[in-house]
Amino acid sequence: MQYQAATTTDSWRTTSNTGHYYNYNGYNYSYNYVPVKHHCPTITTDPLERVAKLASQNAVVIFSLSTCCMCYAVKSLFSGMGVNPTVYELDEDPVRGKEIERALVRLMGSATAVPVVFIGGKLVGSMDRVMGAHINETLVPLLKEAGALWL
Repeated sequence: MQYQAATTTDSWRTTSNTGHYYNYNGYNYSYNYVPVKHHCPTITTDPLERVAKLASQNAVVIFSLSTCCMCYAVKSLFSGMGVNPTVYELDEDPVRGKEIERALVRLMGSATAVPVVFIGGKLVGSMDRVMGAHINETLVPLLKEAGALWL
């Protein structure tokens, strides 16, 4: 995968141009890549509050692991639909990423923490819920309502 630096005016982005905020442009996919270590608010100490804050900042947010094939499939689904999700790769930060991963396990009530998808700040769920919504044609209206899709 090739990553190239993207521009943003989001308030949570670091001001230095370190190249840690990316758009992935391969195979006609495009998604924001945001390592957790550079963008987690330091004010919030509770990982669940941090997840809620991060999830509410963009129309589509995916908590992911860079080595997870299911995460890749979810990211590819959204990119293929023309949606540009913000992706938090939890394995990029061993400290905060693990905290957020544990919080996601508690939130989801399952042993697997990722992928976890939020649309419009609301929890959609993991791969099975996202694919189910896509198959029964309720995903597109959710994306339109959140402002992530304009078709």
